[in-house]
Amino acid sequence: MTLKEKLKKGPVFGITCYTGMASVVECIGGWGYDFVYLDLEHSTIDGLCNIERLILAAKHAGVSPLVRVSGIHDSEIRQVLEMGAEGVVVPHCRTRKDVEEIIKNAKFPPMGRRGGESNVRAAGFGINGFSWASYTKKSNDETMIIPMDEDFEFTDNIEEILSVEGIDAVNFGPVDYALSVGAEVGYKITDDRVETGYRRLREEAEKRGIGIMAPVVPSKEEDLKAAIARGINMLILGNDMYHLNQGLKSVAEEVHKVK
Repeated sequence: MTLKEKLKKGPVFGITCYTGMASVVECIGGWGYDFVYLDLEHSTIDGLCNIERLILAAKHAGVSPLVRVSGIHDSEIRQVLEMGAEGVVVPHCRTRKDVEEIIKNAKFPPMGRRGGESNVRAAGFGINGFSWASYTKKSNDETMIIPMDEDFEFTDNIEEILSVEGIDAVNFGPVDYALSVGAEVGYKITDDRVETGYRRLREEAEKRGIGIMAPVVPSKEEDLKAAIARGINMLILGNDMYHLNQGLKSVAEEVHKVK
């Protein structure tokens, strides 16, 4: 079942991977998470060859790979989708034109203008009765498009942005949104301006059947239930470095007790 299909049935849960370790991606899949969020914007993952390795690890482990690309770049969006990513998350979308560019670059005609090639993983490398018609239709149907709402300009232009056909979910980024309005920075929303931005997103997204992705950290049962009640149905439960640091901190605290 694709991530897009799972999302229609209820909330989905994932972990971000910053380390670029295939073994980490396999562990995320092994623990039964729905998606792994592979990052090309802030991480040390070095280029598309390493992203391909992580996408393969995700597919091997049965977890859906989403790739946060570095921007609205035709070739980068096309290549990660050809490698087998189930969707793209695109940072700092501020206008309708930004999202129209994403759709153009990620979707085949008639939805977009994505260029085609059969000798890629997403097309099964052109073997076993390959059909251009079924490949392009399947890709258009299943590829998830997730622009990021992390700037006040997104809120200013939200109705125009969300009227673009093809958006599956919006990733709300509270840290960068707070930075954009000069608010206190954090995953917990403590500033009315950031809260207003989120409320506007929820209101407009729910009208259109568009999902909302957001970080939920910490991720205790009460935090998850509260996030779902707030309309978040794609929950990012921290990242590999965060969980590694939490584990190391816990052990260090025990060590200090016996020093």
